[in-house]
Amino acid sequence: MKIKLLAAGVLAIAAAPAFAGSPEVPVADTPVPAPAPVAPVPVSGDWTGAYGGVQLGYGDIDGTGTADGDDLLAGVHVGYGYDFGTFVLGGEIDYDFADIDLNGAASVDGVARLKLRAGYDFGRTLGYVTAGVAEVDTSLGSESGEFYGIGFAYQINDRYLIGAELLDHSFDDINGSGVDADATTLTVRGSIRF
Repeated sequence: MKIKLLAAGVLAIAAAPAFAGSPEVPVADTPVPAPAPVAPVPVSGDWTGAYGGVQLGYGDIDGTGTADGDDLLAGVHVGYGYDFGTFVLGGEIDYDFADIDLNGAASVDGVARLKLRAGYDFGRTLGYVTAGVAEVDTSLGSESGEFYGIGFAYQINDRYLIGAELLDHSFDDINGSGVDADATTLTVRGSIRF
């Protein structure tokens, strides 16, 4: 009997630490939430780099007297821009091929432009103003002038861009002929970044 009591006491003493102090409460397993779906990586909106492409549009020319005309035009462009964060600055050279008859007084065969562009980076969209010098090639000869305008470009992805430009040009006394001309062009543009 003493052995039974002694064994019961030893068991009680051995079991006492399990009941003393803070008992260890079993923690139920909490479910781990499923990972959120991974969204596609957005286009960065970085406008730094070189690009080149084509444009298609419409030109409307208001010349001296009845030397007026309008028609389609098509061209090519190449440029470079640098993205400073929200401000983008760059330059571009472009050429539009044309065959615009000015009521028999002359015809416009093309116009080359050297542009300065400054714009605001909205992410995948760039809105900008542009200005520079232009050289018009006509049946009367060539003449330099100036232009200014607005435009926008949109990044379809990191390589391809689309956009549009509206430009106003002014040419005085084309090749000494006494013919002045103001021209407005509207083009849609597609570009590839290098």
